[in-house]
Amino acid sequence: MSLFRLALKNISGHGFRSGVVILCALLVAAFALFTTLLMRGAETSLRLALDRLGADIVVVPSGAETKIESALLMGIPARFWMPQDTVAKIAALPGAGAVSPQLYLATLTGASCCDVSDMFMIAYDPQSDFTIQPWLEKNLGNSLRQGEVVGGSFIHATEGGQNIKVYGYLVTLRANLEATGTGLDQTMFLTFDTARDIARLSKTQAVSPLVIPPDSISAALVKVKPGSDAHAVALQILQTVPGVVPIESSNMFQSYRTQMTSLLRIILSVLGLTWVLSIALISLVFSMAANERRKELGVLRAMGATRRFVFQSMLAEAGVLAFVGGAIGIGLAGLALYLFRQFIMISFGIPFLLPSAGALLLQLGIGLVLALVSVGLAALFPALKFSRQDPAIAMRE
Repeated sequence: MSLFRLALKNISGHGFRSGVVILCALLVAAFALFTTLLMRGAETSLRLALDRLGADIVVVPSGAETKIESALLMGIPARFWMPQDTVAKIAALPGAGAVSPQLYLATLTGASCCDVSDMFMIAYDPQSDFTIQPWLEKNLGNSLRQGEVVGGSFIHATEGGQNIKVYGYLVTLRANLEATGTGLDQTMFLTFDTARDIARLSKTQAVSPLVIPPDSISAALVKVKPGSDAHAVALQILQTVPGVVPIESSNMFQSYRTQMTSLLRIILSVLGLTWVLSIALISLVFSMAANERRKELGVLRAMGATRRFVFQSMLAEAGVLAFVGGAIGIGLAGLALYLFRQFIMISFGIPFLLPSAGALLLQLGIGLVLALVSVGLAALFPALKFSRQDPAIAMRE
């Protein structure tokens, strides 16, 4: 009888015992995959958000630091203002290179344009912008005209064709940006001219008008000159421009990074505890199973089976159970992350982006290998112990 057939026969003949081992392997693989994908997905989202931002320093009004992080990462609309002449004051500093203003707006609450209660809108200045403009030139070959917008990956037309109604104003969706797993995916980008035109016409076309305070902006993105130190420029801004706070890109999203670190510790603790308990339980199950099969193993040895064959048969049984449990575990974990990723983002308060197909397959493989190794380690000692027993003594017991 082959090792595989013998393993299958033992598995089918002991359903409860096999089910316990499969459940342990399932938990180990599922927790490992969930932890890895969640943390890597969150880190990838943070990196992509910073890349999309494209600034060395973000300048916002004092007290708005948390609001801008929530807006950019979780898509929570932010409304705050500072004087427009802040841009000129920053640009006059020695180390400041490009400085571009932005307006942070939001659609009406419950508007038909949005899948969320209200959608974040970012208006930018095409003349000075260095974040959206390069992408437009590369992918569309030109800038946005008045009445045109680009959207995150979750933005879609609602009025037929490529039109979206915002404050009673029809804008044309030119294209969608790549997914980042952050609030930028549900953000609409438009020019200052379009934003002001919407605000002007919203007084008569919308239930509630879009209000943009005159001579005001929400934030200023700063790219420092080559060779200049971003930290030194940030200190200059803090010391010379009143009422604003400069946030260096390296310090962006610190609260979310801290939250992710705490979450990672908790999940790793649960994973470690699950792994230890699973190995202990599997080892106990295999020890009990081998003890029940003493006579059977003794007969196998008496019929000419070598110690190596007995040892390998027990490890083959463990391998089959680990593969089945691990495959089910990684399948369930992957499906749960895919179906409930939005719920996970809201519940844990972190951004999340599923990896590429290649990276996902690699993580699935790692989860399956961990299940195989865990069950193999748990079954190793019982397999060694009972493969070395004396056949005559085993048959008499």
